Amino acid sequence: MTKHHIGVVGAGRVGAVLAAALRAAGHDVVAAAGESDASRGRIAALLPGVRSAKPTDVARACDLLLLTVPDDMLSNVVTMLAASGAIREGQVVVHTSGRHGLAVLEPARAVGARTVAMHPAMTFTGTDVDLPRLAGCVFGVTADEADRALAESLVADLGGRAMWVPEDRRTLYHAGLAHGANHLVTLVAEAMEILSAAGAEDPAATLRPLLTAALDNSLAHGDAALTGPIVRGDVETVRAHVADLVADAPQTLPSYVAMAHATLDRAVTDGRLLPIRASAMLRVLAAAEAHLPSGLVTGLRPSSTSDRRR
Repeated sequence: MTKHHIGVVGAGRVGAVLAAALRAAGHDVVAAAGESDASRGRIAALLPGVRSAKPTDVARACDLLLLTVPDDMLSNVVTMLAASGAIREGQVVVHTSGRHGLAVLEPARAVGARTVAMHPAMTFTGTDVDLPRLAGCVFGVTADEADRALAESLVADLGGRAMWVPEDRRTLYHAGLAHGANHLVTLVAEAMEILSAAGAEDPAATLRPLLTAALDNSLAHGDAALTGPIVRGDVETVRAHVADLVADAPQTLPSYVAMAHATLDRAVTDGRLLPIRASAMLRVLAAAEAHLPSGLVTGLRPSSTSDRRR
């Protein structure tokens, strides 16, 4: 294994954890940059003994620069570091953005650096709890042919598996992850709010077995795992859901209606719900939309259940 002297710019939840994992794999983390109190706390907790420094000093001190800043900041950070001379020929510059590929690192490449995009398909707490979760984690990687072995080696040191993502598919790749994970958190939080309104003392415990089974089934079987009133065509049940959500948990109605439309679309497309039942369900959802803020209604309604292409 080639041992790298690693610098981290952006000691957020991802950066501090990845740096700690690379350190445990035998690399030397020489410096880290983090502006907030939380970032400095993560450096102290996960990277004890590693000095905090400003980004240009971090970049000058390392041969592998790990950029773990927010997506919208990445371009400016790379441009600033390259323009200041902190990035140099032969240095390895790696970012962990899911959305971006190699293009955002062009200022670094222009001065002779080797560039890699390496995004972990994982959610992070920014604590040592995350470290064992990296085992088997998929990393969406984009790299030039000459740098693929380097990228694979870094992913292996993190305990992960490389998934090669073409440059022009990075945003689509990231959208899939965000839709599946980030929106799932919102969905689960709203489900707990609804159960709380129904009187559940421990909504999480109520949902855990159901959600665990649903997640396992959907990952294994896709649409075939769909169950519930929409797939069964229970129009009056959905009508009752909507009425009670309007009365007791109106903040959850927009996402309920949006996901009901999407579920209905999938059930019709794969033939499990007859068009006549789908039409009745659509009328219920249309009535529900009357309770939504006006700006949401158009965006929630698909053009037609028959227009969907799989």
